[in-house]
Amino acid sequence: MGIIKKQSISGTIYSYIGVILGFLISGLLMPKILETDEIGLLRVLVSYSVLIAQFASMGVNTAAVKTFPVFRDKEKKHHGFLGLALLSTMAGFTIAALIYLFFKQNIINSSSEKSALFIPYFYYVIPLVFFTILFNVFDTYYRVLYNAVKGIVYKELIQRILILVTLILFYFSIIDFHTLVILYLIALISPSLFLLFELIKDKQFYIKPDFEFLDRKLLKEVFNIGIFGMITSFSGVLVMNIDIVMVNKMLGLSETGIYTVTFFFGSMILVPLRTMGKIGSVVVSDAWQKNQIETIRDIYQKSSISLSVIGILLFIGIWGNIDNIFLIIGDKYIAGKFIILFIGLASLTDISLGIAPHIIFNSKYYKNLSYFLVLFVFLLIITNLLLIPVYGIVGAAIASLISKFIFNSIKFIFLYKKFDLQPFTIKHLILLFIGAGSLFAGHILPQFNNYIVDIVIRSSIILTVFISLVYIFKISPDINTKIKETLNFFTP
Repeated sequence: MGIIKKQSISGTIYSYIGVILGFLISGLLMPKILETDEIGLLRVLVSYSVLIAQFASMGVNTAAVKTFPVFRDKEKKHHGFLGLALLSTMAGFTIAALIYLFFKQNIINSSSEKSALFIPYFYYVIPLVFFTILFNVFDTYYRVLYNAVKGIVYKELIQRILILVTLILFYFSIIDFHTLVILYLIALISPSLFLLFELIKDKQFYIKPDFEFLDRKLLKEVFNIGIFGMITSFSGVLVMNIDIVMVNKMLGLSETGIYTVTFFFGSMILVPLRTMGKIGSVVVSDAWQKNQIETIRDIYQKSSISLSVIGILLFIGIWGNIDNIFLIIGDKYIAGKFIILFIGLASLTDISLGIAPHIIFNSKYYKNLSYFLVLFVFLLIITNLLLIPVYGIVGAAIASLISKFIFNSIKFIFLYKKFDLQPFTIKHLILLFIGAGSLFAGHILPQFNNYIVDIVIRSSIILTVFISLVYIFKISPDINTKIKETLNFFTP
Protein backbone atom coordinates (compact mmCIF):
# COMPACT_ATOMS: atom_id res chain seq x y z
CA MET A 1 0.00 0.00 0.00
CA GLY A 2 3.05 2.32 0.24
CA ILE A 3 2.97 3.77 -3.26
CA ILE A 4 -0.84 3.74 -3.25
CA LYS A 5 -0.94 5.60 0.07
CA LYS A 6 1.64 8.18 -1.00
CA GLN A 7 0.12 8.97 -4.39
CA SER A 8 -3.47 8.69 -3.14
CA ILE A 9 -2.79 11.31 -0.48
CA SER A 10 -1.12 13.76 -2.86
CA GLY A 11 -3.61 12.96 -5.62
CA THR A 12 -6.55 13.44 -3.26
CA ILE A 13 -5.17 16.80 -2.11
CA TYR A 14 -4.96 18.01 -5.71
CA SER A 15 -8.36 16.48 -6.46
CA TYR A 16 -10.03 18.31 -3.61
CA ILE A 17 -8.42 21.59 -4.60
CA GLY A 18 -10.05 20.78 -7.92
CA VAL A 19 -13.32 20.07 -6.09
CA ILE A 20 -13.16 23.52 -4.50
CA LEU A 21 -12.61 25.02 -7.94
CA GLY A 22 -15.39 22.80 -9.24
CA PHE A 23 -17.69 24.14 -6.54
CA LEU A 24 -16.84 27.70 -7.53
CA ILE A 25 -17.57 26.76 -11.14
CA SER A 26 -20.58 24.43 -10.88
CA GLY A 27 -21.96 25.51 -7.52
CA LEU A 28 -21.53 29.28 -7.66
CA LEU A 29 -20.67 30.84 -11.02
CA MET A 30 -22.54 28.65 -13.51
CA PRO A 31 -25.92 28.76 -11.71
CA LYS A 32 -25.60 32.54 -11.27
CA ILE A 33 -24.41 33.63 -14.71
CA LEU A 34 -25.63 30.95 -17.13
CA GLU A 35 -29.11 29.79 -18.05
CA THR A 36 -30.00 26.18 -17.27
CA ASP A 37 -30.02 25.26 -20.98
CA GLU A 38 -26.54 26.80 -21.42
CA ILE A 39 -25.23 24.70 -18.53
CA GLY A 40 -26.95 21.70 -20.10
CA LEU A 41 -25.21 22.38 -23.43
CA LEU A 42 -21.73 22.41 -21.85
CA ARG A 43 -22.48 19.16 -20.00
CA VAL A 44 -23.94 17.46 -23.08
CA LEU A 45 -20.85 18.37 -25.15
CA VAL A 46 -18.68 16.72 -22.52
CA SER A 47 -20.92 13.66 -22.24
CA TYR A 48 -20.98 13.06 -26.00
CA SER A 49 -17.21 13.48 -26.31
CA VAL A 50 -16.41 11.21 -23.37
CA LEU A 51 -18.75 8.48 -24.60
CA ILE A 52 -17.39 8.57 -28.16
CA ALA A 53 -13.79 8.78 -26.94
CA GLN A 54 -14.16 5.63 -24.88
CA PHE A 55 -15.52 3.75 -27.87
CA ALA A 56 -12.73 5.13 -30.07
CA SER A 57 -10.02 4.18 -27.56
CA MET A 58 -10.47 0.52 -28.57
CA GLY A 59 -10.02 -0.61 -24.96
CA VAL A 60 -6.36 0.46 -24.99
CA ASN A 61 -6.45 2.45 -21.77
CA THR A 62 -8.09 -0.25 -19.70
CA ALA A 63 -5.99 -3.02 -21.28
CA ALA A 64 -2.77 -1.03 -20.80
CA VAL A 65 -2.87 -1.40 -17.03
CA LYS A 66 -3.24 -5.18 -17.32
CA THR A 67 -0.72 -5.78 -20.12
CA PHE A 68 1.96 -3.16 -19.43
CA PRO A 69 3.88 -5.36 -16.92
CA VAL A 70 4.79 -7.54 -19.93
CA PHE A 71 6.12 -4.50 -21.86
CA ARG A 72 7.82 -2.82 -18.90
CA ASP A 73 11.50 -2.40 -19.81
CA LYS A 74 12.97 1.08 -19.41
CA GLU A 75 16.16 0.29 -21.34
CA LYS A 76 14.13 -0.87 -24.35
CA LYS A 77 11.76 2.11 -24.07
CA HIS A 78 8.97 -0.22 -22.96
CA HIS A 79 9.00 -1.73 -26.44
CA GLY A 80 7.26 1.32 -27.88
CA PHE A 81 4.07 0.64 -25.93
CA LEU A 82 2.99 4.29 -26.19
CA GLY A 83 3.32 4.22 -29.98
CA LEU A 84 1.18 1.08 -30.19
CA ALA A 85 -1.45 2.70 -27.98
CA LEU A 86 -1.53 5.83 -30.14
CA LEU A 87 -1.79 3.85 -33.39
CA SER A 88 -4.74 1.86 -32.08
CA THR A 89 -6.61 4.85 -30.67
CA MET A 90 -6.12 7.01 -33.75
CA ALA A 91 -7.62 4.25 -35.88
CA GLY A 92 -10.51 4.09 -33.43
CA PHE A 93 -10.94 7.87 -33.53
CA THR A 94 -11.23 7.84 -37.32
CA ILE A 95 -13.95 5.18 -37.23
CA ALA A 96 -15.83 6.88 -34.38
CA ALA A 97 -15.73 10.32 -36.05
CA LEU A 98 -17.10 8.89 -39.30
CA ILE A 99 -19.94 7.14 -37.43
CA TYR A 100 -20.76 10.37 -35.55
CA LEU A 101 -20.91 12.33 -38.83
CA PHE A 102 -22.98 9.59 -40.46
CA PHE A 103 -25.66 10.00 -37.77
CA LYS A 104 -25.53 13.81 -37.91
CA GLN A 105 -29.07 14.27 -39.19
CA ASN A 106 -30.54 11.87 -36.64
CA ILE A 107 -28.79 13.69 -33.78
CA ILE A 108 -29.84 17.12 -35.07
CA ASN A 109 -33.46 16.02 -35.58
CA SER A 110 -33.64 14.62 -32.05
CA SER A 111 -32.23 17.89 -30.65
CA SER A 112 -34.35 20.31 -32.66
CA GLU A 113 -37.23 20.59 -30.19
CA LYS A 114 -35.87 20.44 -26.62
CA SER A 115 -32.13 20.92 -27.18
CA ALA A 116 -31.89 23.34 -30.11
CA LEU A 117 -28.91 25.12 -28.55
CA PHE A 118 -26.79 22.02 -29.21
CA ILE A 119 -27.23 22.10 -33.02
CA PRO A 120 -24.75 24.96 -33.81
CA TYR A 121 -22.11 23.15 -31.77
CA PHE A 122 -22.53 19.72 -33.34
CA TYR A 123 -19.04 19.67 -34.92
CA TYR A 124 -17.31 20.85 -31.74
CA VAL A 125 -17.65 17.33 -30.38
CA ILE A 126 -15.08 15.90 -32.85
CA PRO A 127 -11.95 17.83 -31.74
CA LEU A 128 -13.06 17.35 -28.14
CA VAL A 129 -13.17 13.58 -28.74
CA PHE A 130 -9.68 13.65 -30.30
CA PHE A 131 -8.04 15.43 -27.37
CA THR A 132 -10.01 13.38 -24.84
CA ILE A 133 -8.50 10.26 -26.40
CA LEU A 134 -4.99 11.74 -26.25
CA PHE A 135 -5.38 12.66 -22.60
CA ASN A 136 -6.62 9.18 -21.70
CA VAL A 137 -3.66 7.54 -23.45
CA PHE A 138 -1.05 9.87 -21.93
CA ASP A 139 -2.63 9.72 -18.47
CA THR A 140 -2.78 5.92 -18.54
CA TYR A 141 0.84 5.76 -19.69
CA TYR A 142 1.95 7.90 -16.77
CA ARG A 143 -0.15 5.74 -14.42
CA VAL A 144 1.58 2.53 -15.48
CA LEU A 145 4.87 4.35 -14.92
CA TYR A 146 3.68 4.85 -11.31
CA ASN A 147 2.92 8.54 -11.69
CA ALA A 148 -0.82 9.04 -11.46
CA VAL A 149 -0.56 12.54 -10.02
CA LYS A 150 0.41 14.41 -13.21
CA GLY A 151 -2.89 13.69 -14.92
CA ILE A 152 -4.80 14.66 -11.79
CA VAL A 153 -3.01 18.02 -11.57
CA TYR A 154 -3.76 18.96 -15.16
CA LYS A 155 -7.31 17.54 -15.24
CA GLU A 156 -8.58 18.52 -11.81
CA LEU A 157 -6.57 21.68 -11.21
CA ILE A 158 -5.23 23.45 -14.30
CA GLN A 159 -8.26 22.67 -16.48
CA ARG A 160 -10.65 24.05 -13.85
CA ILE A 161 -8.57 27.19 -13.35
CA LEU A 162 -8.87 27.86 -17.10
CA ILE A 163 -12.63 27.24 -16.97
CA LEU A 164 -12.91 29.56 -13.97
CA VAL A 165 -11.07 32.32 -15.84
CA THR A 166 -13.38 31.80 -18.83
CA LEU A 167 -16.49 32.16 -16.68
CA ILE A 168 -15.12 35.30 -15.01
CA LEU A 169 -14.50 36.84 -18.44
CA PHE A 170 -18.10 36.05 -19.37
CA TYR A 171 -19.39 37.43 -16.06
CA PHE A 172 -17.77 40.79 -16.75
CA SER A 173 -19.15 40.76 -20.34
CA ILE A 174 -15.64 40.65 -21.83
CA ILE A 175 -16.69 37.67 -23.98
CA ASP A 176 -20.05 36.44 -25.30
CA PHE A 177 -21.51 32.95 -24.84
CA HIS A 178 -20.18 31.64 -28.15
CA THR A 179 -16.62 32.64 -27.17
CA LEU A 180 -17.23 31.11 -23.74
CA VAL A 181 -18.00 27.76 -25.39
CA ILE A 182 -14.80 27.93 -27.47
CA LEU A 183 -12.62 28.84 -24.46
CA TYR A 184 -14.40 26.18 -22.39
CA LEU A 185 -13.46 23.54 -24.96
CA ILE A 186 -9.87 24.84 -25.10
CA ALA A 187 -9.72 24.40 -21.32
CA LEU A 188 -11.01 20.83 -21.71
CA ILE A 189 -8.35 19.88 -24.27
CA SER A 190 -5.46 21.59 -22.45
CA PRO A 191 -4.57 18.65 -20.12
CA SER A 192 -3.69 16.45 -23.12
CA LEU A 193 -1.29 19.11 -24.43
CA PHE A 194 0.31 19.58 -21.02
CA LEU A 195 0.84 15.82 -20.65
CA LEU A 196 2.35 15.67 -24.14
CA PHE A 197 4.89 18.34 -23.17
CA GLU A 198 5.59 16.47 -19.90
CA LEU A 199 6.27 13.21 -21.74
CA ILE A 200 8.71 14.96 -24.07
CA LYS A 201 10.37 16.78 -21.16
CA ASP A 202 10.68 13.57 -19.11
CA LYS A 203 12.09 11.75 -22.15
CA GLN A 204 9.27 9.19 -22.05
CA PHE A 205 7.77 9.98 -25.45
CA TYR A 206 8.70 6.68 -27.09
CA ILE A 207 6.38 6.29 -30.05
CA LYS A 208 8.28 3.87 -32.26
CA PRO A 209 6.55 0.50 -31.81
CA ASP A 210 8.71 -2.58 -31.31
CA PHE A 211 6.83 -4.90 -33.66
CA GLU A 212 9.42 -7.65 -33.21
CA PHE A 213 8.43 -7.91 -29.54
CA LEU A 214 4.83 -8.59 -30.51
CA ASP A 215 4.74 -12.34 -31.11
CA ARG A 216 1.48 -14.08 -32.01
CA LYS A 217 0.72 -15.15 -28.43
CA LEU A 218 1.18 -11.64 -27.04
CA LEU A 219 -0.83 -10.09 -29.87
CA LYS A 220 -3.69 -12.49 -29.19
CA GLU A 221 -3.60 -11.68 -25.47
CA VAL A 222 -3.49 -7.92 -26.09
CA PHE A 223 -6.32 -8.19 -28.63
CA ASN A 224 -8.55 -10.21 -26.29
CA ILE A 225 -7.90 -7.91 -23.36
CA GLY A 226 -8.38 -4.91 -25.62
CA ILE A 227 -11.80 -6.10 -26.79
CA PHE A 228 -13.03 -6.65 -23.27
CA GLY A 229 -11.19 -3.53 -22.13
CA MET A 230 -13.17 -1.56 -24.71
CA ILE A 231 -16.44 -3.05 -23.46
CA THR A 232 -15.41 -2.34 -19.87
CA SER A 233 -14.22 1.21 -20.40
CA PHE A 234 -17.07 2.16 -22.73
CA SER A 235 -19.66 0.67 -20.39
CA GLY A 236 -17.98 2.38 -17.43
CA VAL A 237 -18.16 5.78 -19.09
CA LEU A 238 -21.63 5.09 -20.44
CA VAL A 239 -22.99 4.52 -16.93
CA MET A 240 -21.43 7.84 -15.87
CA ASN A 241 -23.06 9.76 -18.71
CA ILE A 242 -26.18 7.83 -19.75
CA ASP A 243 -28.37 9.72 -17.29
CA ILE A 244 -27.26 13.07 -18.75
CA VAL A 245 -27.95 11.89 -22.30
CA MET A 246 -31.35 10.43 -21.36
CA VAL A 247 -32.43 13.45 -19.30
CA ASN A 248 -31.47 15.68 -22.23
CA LYS A 249 -33.34 13.44 -24.67
CA MET A 250 -36.48 13.06 -22.55
CA LEU A 251 -36.68 16.39 -20.70
CA GLY A 252 -34.44 18.88 -22.56
CA LEU A 253 -31.33 21.00 -21.90
CA SER A 254 -32.89 23.09 -19.13
CA GLU A 255 -33.67 20.07 -16.95
CA THR A 256 -30.23 18.68 -17.86
CA GLY A 257 -28.71 21.88 -16.48
CA ILE A 258 -30.50 21.45 -13.12
CA TYR A 259 -29.51 17.78 -13.01
CA THR A 260 -25.88 18.63 -13.82
CA VAL A 261 -25.50 21.21 -11.05
CA THR A 262 -27.09 19.10 -8.31
CA PHE A 263 -25.44 15.88 -9.53
CA PHE A 264 -22.08 17.58 -8.91
CA PHE A 265 -22.66 17.69 -5.15
CA GLY A 266 -23.66 14.03 -4.89
CA SER A 267 -20.74 12.85 -7.02
CA MET A 268 -18.09 14.75 -5.00
CA ILE A 269 -17.94 11.66 -2.78
CA LEU A 270 -16.30 9.67 -5.59
CA VAL A 271 -13.19 11.86 -5.90
CA PRO A 272 -10.94 9.84 -3.53
CA LEU A 273 -12.05 6.58 -5.20
CA ARG A 274 -11.01 7.82 -8.64
CA THR A 275 -7.66 8.94 -7.25
CA MET A 276 -6.91 5.70 -5.41
CA GLY A 277 -8.15 3.61 -8.34
CA LYS A 278 -5.71 5.24 -10.76
CA ILE A 279 -2.60 4.05 -8.96
CA GLY A 280 -4.19 1.09 -7.14
CA SER A 281 -5.07 -0.61 -10.43
CA VAL A 282 -1.40 -0.61 -11.49
CA VAL A 283 -0.23 -2.08 -8.17
CA VAL A 284 -2.98 -4.72 -8.25
CA SER A 285 -2.02 -5.65 -11.82
CA ASP A 286 1.58 -6.27 -10.73
CA ALA A 287 0.36 -8.24 -7.70
CA TRP A 288 -1.75 -10.52 -9.91
CA GLN A 289 1.27 -11.10 -12.16
CA LYS A 290 3.16 -12.35 -9.09
CA ASN A 291 0.10 -14.16 -7.65
CA GLN A 292 0.30 -12.12 -4.42
CA ILE A 293 -3.26 -12.72 -3.23
CA GLU A 294 -2.58 -11.50 0.31
CA THR A 295 -1.29 -8.19 -1.04
CA ILE A 296 -4.51 -7.83 -3.01
CA ARG A 297 -6.59 -8.75 0.04
CA ASP A 298 -4.79 -6.10 2.10
CA ILE A 299 -5.29 -3.43 -0.58
CA TYR A 300 -8.97 -4.37 -0.97
CA GLN A 301 -9.74 -4.13 2.75
CA LYS A 302 -7.70 -1.01 3.45
CA SER A 303 -9.04 0.82 0.40
CA SER A 304 -12.60 -0.03 1.41
CA ILE A 305 -12.43 1.22 5.00
CA SER A 306 -10.29 4.29 4.25
CA LEU A 307 -12.50 5.36 1.35
CA SER A 308 -15.66 4.64 3.37
CA VAL A 309 -14.45 6.97 6.12
CA ILE A 310 -13.84 9.79 3.63
CA GLY A 311 -17.01 9.05 1.67
CA ILE A 312 -19.34 9.05 4.67
CA LEU A 313 -17.75 12.23 6.03
CA LEU A 314 -18.35 13.96 2.70
CA PHE A 315 -21.91 12.65 2.49
CA ILE A 316 -22.96 13.82 5.95
CA GLY A 317 -21.14 17.11 5.40
CA ILE A 318 -23.09 17.74 2.20
CA TRP A 319 -26.47 16.52 3.45
CA GLY A 320 -26.00 18.33 6.77
CA ASN A 321 -25.70 21.57 4.79
CA ILE A 322 -28.33 20.78 2.17
CA ASP A 323 -30.42 23.88 2.85
CA ASN A 324 -27.33 26.09 2.68
CA ILE A 325 -26.42 24.59 -0.69
CA PHE A 326 -29.65 25.88 -2.23
CA LEU A 327 -29.19 29.27 -0.60
CA ILE A 328 -25.93 29.39 -2.57
CA ILE A 329 -26.98 28.01 -5.97
CA GLY A 330 -30.51 29.43 -5.99
CA ASP A 331 -34.12 28.28 -5.69
CA LYS A 332 -34.42 27.40 -9.39
CA TYR A 333 -32.34 24.29 -8.63
CA ILE A 334 -34.45 23.16 -5.65
CA ALA A 335 -36.04 20.45 -7.84
CA GLY A 336 -32.68 18.69 -7.64
CA LYS A 337 -32.54 18.45 -3.83
CA PHE A 338 -33.15 14.72 -3.72
CA ILE A 339 -30.82 14.18 -6.66
CA ILE A 340 -28.02 15.07 -4.23
CA LEU A 341 -29.35 12.51 -1.73
CA PHE A 342 -29.77 9.62 -4.14
CA ILE A 343 -26.55 10.24 -6.10
CA GLY A 344 -24.71 10.59 -2.78
CA LEU A 345 -26.04 7.22 -1.59
CA ALA A 346 -25.23 5.66 -4.97
CA SER A 347 -21.68 7.01 -4.67
CA LEU A 348 -21.36 5.46 -1.21
CA THR A 349 -22.18 2.02 -2.61
CA ASP A 350 -19.32 2.52 -5.08
CA ILE A 351 -16.82 3.77 -2.56
CA SER A 352 -17.55 1.05 0.03
CA LEU A 353 -16.09 -1.63 -2.28
CA GLY A 354 -12.79 0.22 -2.69
CA ILE A 355 -10.92 -0.82 -5.80
CA ALA A 356 -12.97 -4.00 -6.39
CA PRO A 357 -13.45 -3.42 -10.16
CA HIS A 358 -9.68 -3.06 -10.64
CA ILE A 359 -9.13 -6.33 -8.78
CA ILE A 360 -11.59 -8.15 -11.05
CA PHE A 361 -10.32 -6.69 -14.32
CA ASN A 362 -6.66 -7.39 -13.55
CA SER A 363 -7.41 -11.00 -12.62
CA LYS A 364 -7.82 -13.92 -15.02
CA TYR A 365 -11.57 -13.30 -14.85
CA TYR A 366 -11.31 -9.87 -16.47
CA LYS A 367 -14.04 -10.73 -18.98
CA ASN A 368 -16.59 -10.97 -16.19
CA LEU A 369 -16.28 -7.27 -15.34
CA SER A 370 -17.31 -6.48 -18.92
CA TYR A 371 -20.38 -8.70 -18.54
CA PHE A 372 -21.25 -7.03 -15.24
CA LEU A 373 -20.89 -3.56 -16.74
CA VAL A 374 -23.06 -4.42 -19.74
CA LEU A 375 -25.73 -5.62 -17.30
CA PHE A 376 -25.28 -2.37 -15.38
CA VAL A 377 -25.86 -0.35 -18.55
CA PHE A 378 -29.08 -2.24 -19.27
CA LEU A 379 -30.23 -1.73 -15.68
CA LEU A 380 -29.57 2.00 -15.95
CA ILE A 381 -31.39 2.36 -19.25
CA ILE A 382 -34.41 0.36 -18.08
CA THR A 383 -34.69 2.11 -14.70
CA ASN A 384 -34.24 5.53 -16.35
CA LEU A 385 -36.94 4.76 -18.90
CA LEU A 386 -39.28 3.68 -16.09
CA LEU A 387 -38.51 6.38 -13.54
CA ILE A 388 -37.77 9.59 -15.51
CA PRO A 389 -41.34 9.83 -16.91
CA VAL A 390 -42.72 9.41 -13.37
CA TYR A 391 -40.26 11.35 -11.20
CA GLY A 392 -38.45 13.55 -13.74
CA ILE A 393 -34.81 14.34 -13.02
CA VAL A 394 -35.08 12.79 -9.54
CA GLY A 395 -36.07 9.55 -11.27
CA ALA A 396 -32.69 9.49 -13.02
CA ALA A 397 -30.96 9.72 -9.64
CA ILE A 398 -33.11 6.93 -8.17
CA ALA A 399 -32.29 4.83 -11.23
CA SER A 400 -28.57 5.32 -10.54
CA LEU A 401 -28.98 4.25 -6.91
CA ILE A 402 -30.92 1.08 -7.73
CA SER A 403 -28.62 0.09 -10.58
CA LYS A 404 -25.42 0.77 -8.66
CA PHE A 405 -26.60 -1.19 -5.64
CA ILE A 406 -27.31 -4.26 -7.80
CA PHE A 407 -24.05 -3.83 -9.76
CA ASN A 408 -21.92 -3.49 -6.63
CA SER A 409 -23.65 -6.44 -4.98
CA ILE A 410 -22.70 -8.57 -7.99
CA LYS A 411 -19.05 -7.48 -7.76
CA PHE A 412 -18.98 -8.20 -4.03
CA ILE A 413 -20.43 -11.72 -4.43
CA PHE A 414 -18.11 -12.49 -7.35
CA LEU A 415 -14.90 -11.62 -5.49
CA TYR A 416 -16.07 -13.50 -2.42
CA LYS A 417 -16.99 -16.64 -4.35
CA LYS A 418 -13.94 -16.72 -6.65
CA PHE A 419 -11.13 -15.54 -4.36
CA ASP A 420 -12.59 -15.51 -0.84
CA LEU A 421 -12.06 -11.74 -0.86
CA GLN A 422 -14.40 -9.40 0.96
CA PRO A 423 -13.61 -5.98 2.45
CA PHE A 424 -16.16 -5.58 5.23
CA THR A 425 -15.58 -5.88 8.99
CA ILE A 426 -17.43 -4.81 12.13
CA LYS A 427 -15.67 -1.44 11.71
CA HIS A 428 -17.83 -0.65 8.69
CA LEU A 429 -20.96 -1.06 10.84
CA ILE A 430 -19.48 1.10 13.61
CA LEU A 431 -18.62 3.68 10.96
CA LEU A 432 -22.27 3.87 9.86
CA PHE A 433 -23.34 4.63 13.44
CA ILE A 434 -20.58 7.23 13.74
CA GLY A 435 -21.80 8.87 10.54
CA ALA A 436 -25.42 8.89 11.71
CA GLY A 437 -24.44 10.31 15.11
CA SER A 438 -22.29 13.03 13.55
CA LEU A 439 -25.08 14.02 11.16
CA PHE A 440 -27.51 14.20 14.09
CA ALA A 441 -25.04 16.39 16.01
CA GLY A 442 -25.04 18.84 13.11
CA HIS A 443 -28.81 18.58 12.64
CA ILE A 444 -29.76 19.63 16.18
CA LEU A 445 -27.98 22.98 15.81
CA PRO A 446 -30.32 25.92 15.24
CA GLN A 447 -30.24 27.57 11.82
CA PHE A 448 -28.06 30.70 11.77
CA ASN A 449 -29.21 33.75 9.80
CA ASN A 450 -25.99 33.99 7.79
CA TYR A 451 -25.56 30.83 5.70
CA ILE A 452 -21.77 31.19 5.58
CA VAL A 453 -21.61 31.26 9.38
CA ASP A 454 -24.05 28.34 9.46
CA ILE A 455 -21.91 26.27 7.06
CA VAL A 456 -18.72 26.92 9.04
CA ILE A 457 -20.23 26.10 12.47
CA ARG A 458 -22.36 23.15 11.33
CA SER A 459 -19.53 21.61 9.30
CA SER A 460 -17.08 22.09 12.18
CA ILE A 461 -19.39 20.24 14.58
CA ILE A 462 -19.93 17.38 12.14
CA LEU A 463 -16.22 17.14 11.34
CA THR A 464 -15.10 17.25 14.99
CA VAL A 465 -17.56 14.60 16.17
CA PHE A 466 -16.88 12.33 13.20
CA ILE A 467 -13.07 12.49 13.20
CA SER A 468 -12.90 12.12 16.99
CA LEU A 469 -15.03 8.96 16.97
CA VAL A 470 -13.20 7.51 13.96
CA TYR A 471 -9.92 8.04 15.81
CA ILE A 472 -11.18 6.66 19.15
CA PHE A 473 -12.63 3.52 17.58
CA LYS A 474 -9.53 3.07 15.35
CA ILE A 475 -11.69 2.60 12.27
CA SER A 476 -8.82 2.98 9.77
CA PRO A 477 -5.14 2.45 10.73
CA ASP A 478 -4.01 4.59 7.78
CA ILE A 479 -6.28 7.48 8.75
CA ASN A 480 -5.31 7.19 12.43
CA THR A 481 -1.66 7.39 11.41
CA LYS A 482 -2.37 10.49 9.35
CA ILE A 483 -4.25 12.10 12.26
CA LYS A 484 -1.33 11.39 14.61
CA GLU A 485 1.14 12.86 12.13
CA THR A 486 -1.02 15.99 11.82
CA LEU A 487 -1.34 16.34 15.61
CA ASN A 488 2.41 15.87 16.10
CA PHE A 489 3.07 18.53 13.45
CA PHE A 490 1.04 21.10 15.37
CA THR A 491 2.17 19.94 18.82
CA PRO A 492 5.46 21.43 20.08
